[in-house]
Amino acid sequence: MYRDRRAGEVRGRVGEGVLDAAFGRRDGALHCEDVSAERIARDVGTPTFVYSAGVIRERYRRLSSALSGIPHRLHFTAKANSNRAVLRLLRELGAGVDVVSGGELFRAQQAGFAGRDILLGGVGKNALELREAVLAGVKLINVESLAELELLSSIAQELGTTAAVGLRINPEVLVETPHAYIATGAKGHKFGIPWDDAMHCAQAALRLPGIELAALDMHLGSQLATVEPYRLGAERIAELAARVTTAGAQLRYVDVGGGLPVSYQSGDPEPDLEGYAAIVGALARETGTELLVEPGRFFVAASGVMLARVLYRKHSGGKDYAIVDAGMNDLLRPSHYDAYHQIDAVRPNGTTARLDVVGPVCESGDFLALDREMDDVSPGDLIAVHTAGAYGYVMGSTYNARPRPAEVLVDGPRYAVVTAREQYADLVRLEQSDPVWSDASC
Repeated sequence: MYRDRRAGEVRGRVGEGVLDAAFGRRDGALHCEDVSAERIARDVGTPTFVYSAGVIRERYRRLSSALSGIPHRLHFTAKANSNRAVLRLLRELGAGVDVVSGGELFRAQQAGFAGRDILLGGVGKNALELREAVLAGVKLINVESLAELELLSSIAQELGTTAAVGLRINPEVLVETPHAYIATGAKGHKFGIPWDDAMHCAQAALRLPGIELAALDMHLGSQLATVEPYRLGAERIAELAARVTTAGAQLRYVDVGGGLPVSYQSGDPEPDLEGYAAIVGALARETGTELLVEPGRFFVAASGVMLARVLYRKHSGGKDYAIVDAGMNDLLRPSHYDAYHQIDAVRPNGTTARLDVVGPVCESGDFLALDREMDDVSPGDLIAVHTAGAYGYVMGSTYNARPRPAEVLVDGPRYAVVTAREQYADLVRLEQSDPVWSDASC
């Protein structure tokens, strides 16, 4: 394994995956690129999320290369990992950004994205968020209901401008995902405009003042097992595009959302980028539009590990537990989505055990792995929870008044703390120690 410092790219041995190339072992201990995980834990503490800049670059290049020859723009979905250092890295690579709240819009702007680089989505955007997006001059606001479209029209009129709008259509395609919570494109989901209402909303967008119907959008869900749902969704979007064009729309974009899968454990398939590109590229060509893609997990999941330290070993009810200093408030995915993350010792001792890896939170659902055959760890050992770069820190909380972890970005032989570990004082910073009472009887 070596690092090409000129290209800033992590490379591995022939046949070695990107994940293995970034997180390899030297002298028996885990490294992220050229930096020892033990060094990071010693200097920064645990739990800590550690991200590889090289993996993010490589993932961006892979997808961009697959779509070469197709007019397109990759807009990173910020909800996967909204750390400003990660956002800046992707902006420098040429990515735009997809945001789903006013807070994410603010983060994107803080990371240097201009309005023309930003897409705003989300099923429940409020009036303030819509106003902020219009004032920012975002590239596209993906609208999810007729009521939202009408509200946006009134805001644009009030501001004396025109808002470029995409209609997020629910193509009502059944998809296979690892968990029901990450499927979004089937009939009856809260996301998107129902297929039967799509043309009605398009006609409304064409007549409402302050609205430019610029795009059609779909997002089918996350971790899509095959490219078949994209083909079915693209067929419906192409059909609708022909109808709205006949009605007078001048579409500039088709937005196919995200959903590309990543491998969380050995045997998980990597996405068929060539098959995917053929489908979405055909949609762009048929509609004569620029293709917008919203990868999130695909760019950052494999870039990250969460480092944690074993506090105790415990035997109870015929089971062996490793109690660690990271819990469901730090990494929610295992308890919320029944998600699998590979866990191993930063410095394995050569023996294995069957363990429940649990955290310190006072909930029975506080676990990182159950009944897992893994490295046999002892109190004081460091563990790495892999593929934690997406939906890790961003879904964290301060439940049980536990300060949130630090975040570290590694780039070759150097690393930086890009989010400081919260302190106890941060937990009460916004609370009012001497509140001012208002008399509601007046």
